[in-house]
Amino acid sequence: MPGMSQRSIDLTNPFAVSLFRHASLVTMLLWIGVAALAFIVIAAASGRITRFNLSSAGLAEPLSRTYLRVGIGLLWLLDGVLQFQASMPLGLANAVVAPMSRSTPAALRTLIGYFVNLWNSHPITLASGVAWLEIGLGLLLIVSNGLTGRVAGSVSALWAALVWLVGEGAGGLFVHGATILFGWPGAALLYAYAGVWLALDYERFRNSFSLVTRRSLAVVLALAAVEQTLPAAGFWHGGPTNALTRMTSYMSAIEQPQWLASLVRGAGSIASTMGGGLNVVILLWLVVSALGLWLSAPLARRWPVYTVVAGCVVLWLVAQDTGLFGGLSTDVNTLAPLALVTWSVAPPRSGVSSSRRTLYRDVRNSAGSVVAAFAAAMVVVASVAMGVAVATGTETTLFIAQNGPAKAVNAPAVPFTLTDQFSRAYTLGEHRGRVTLLTFLDPNCSASCPPVASQIAQVRHDFAANAKLDIVAVAVDPYHESLRDVRRYIDTQGLARVANFYFVTGPRVALRRVWRDYGVSVVMTPSEAVSVHSNVMFIVAANGHLHWIIPDNPLSSRAGIASAVSELRDLLVYEGVH
Repeated sequence: MPGMSQRSIDLTNPFAVSLFRHASLVTMLLWIGVAALAFIVIAAASGRITRFNLSSAGLAEPLSRTYLRVGIGLLWLLDGVLQFQASMPLGLANAVVAPMSRSTPAALRTLIGYFVNLWNSHPITLASGVAWLEIGLGLLLIVSNGLTGRVAGSVSALWAALVWLVGEGAGGLFVHGATILFGWPGAALLYAYAGVWLALDYERFRNSFSLVTRRSLAVVLALAAVEQTLPAAGFWHGGPTNALTRMTSYMSAIEQPQWLASLVRGAGSIASTMGGGLNVVILLWLVVSALGLWLSAPLARRWPVYTVVAGCVVLWLVAQDTGLFGGLSTDVNTLAPLALVTWSVAPPRSGVSSSRRTLYRDVRNSAGSVVAAFAAAMVVVASVAMGVAVATGTETTLFIAQNGPAKAVNAPAVPFTLTDQFSRAYTLGEHRGRVTLLTFLDPNCSASCPPVASQIAQVRHDFAANAKLDIVAVAVDPYHESLRDVRRYIDTQGLARVANFYFVTGPRVALRRVWRDYGVSVVMTPSEAVSVHSNVMFIVAANGHLHWIIPDNPLSSRAGIASAVSELRDLLVYEGVH
């Protein structure tokens, strides 16, 4: 029976996946194409299409900046592709972001909660927008060595900072026992750091990047070493309770290439056997790398860079399992971008500019300009789509994913006469020319019924005071069906202020007849506090015909209630309610 109890939402709900695919790969892609063509026409008319990437500053780009720009661009590109995973719309906020907020300070937890609700209110549009935004950022950084790339660097830094704060819960800074092996200080923080440098002019980058970044990375690795020594991290003891053993056991069970799963399991086995011994090895790597980067900063020696990169790559594979699998991965985890940023500080092997050596002239100008036009269109269209979505009504996606679509019917509504909260007889359809929203509530219920009551109040609030709409709730509790029970529930749930709302009840025989006529199952014994009943709503048109059967197993979250309200409002508007 639909609506008998709360159930979790399938993150790959076919309806939501279908909407997501259409929104991202049809609707949004169409707008991206239109915007890109407009940008290309503008570039051609202004002559910029043949001068793209040919500025003297861009052609003289330092090799380390090329590494950083292309590397971060490739990571954004991969992250954007990961955002197209089918479980993102329904899973990112609830299965990834929300759990991270539990250990954060109250202010940050409130902020994350706001964004979780925002995502759940617009899961399809926001998931599509984020995917195309990150792909666009990646392409812009890859193809542009000039002003466009610097602008993309600024946008990249801002977006990464938001992702780090909200999406990563400040990178685990407030998590007890957080370590660099498990994601501290957050991949997005490194993206943001790189974006800031890419936004600066080339002279400042050339003069300061290597020294400042070596010292910054040295501090990060030193702090990571301190965290690695803390007992709370769980790396000092052996056996199955070792932190790395536990984590690798979980990660290796995720669907992935067999060779990688074997590597991860092997690392867990070594950690279980060596215990604190393996932690000593990791600590030595962190300390030596930190000292090497700090002391070699003025001299720009390469060996500390190679040490950090080699360790990052190995641990990225065996301790972080690349971060690419599981269906809800959003990035490659921390050690991969850490390796990239570190590699970028290695001194150039040649004084010849990277652009002159690696890019053909046509790629630097015409072809690069076309790619940049499409990339810019992705960023602009995605940003506009997300902004418009946030400013408009809640999507119905969450409601339909939980309940399935409403069923359209056309049959005479079975009439009934019961007593309303005013002790007056109420007959279904007695107000000619009015649409009726019919639902069933247990006047003693404190679980699934209050969200339905909230839906009722919000739906009625969305229409004009004189809207031709009646809202009728039939009592579905055979042992708490008195007018006193009904009135108490109305007062408790704030339904007294809902215009044209009727909570009707009556003798058990009459109530059972209504339940039977509308297919509502009610199960309850005298010893039970509340009934177990199917949650369902009906829309009766102004002509007295039943037009919609709406399953409604309500979600109690703000976004869940708002999504249900959007669905009900759309159906009522279709029936002529304004």
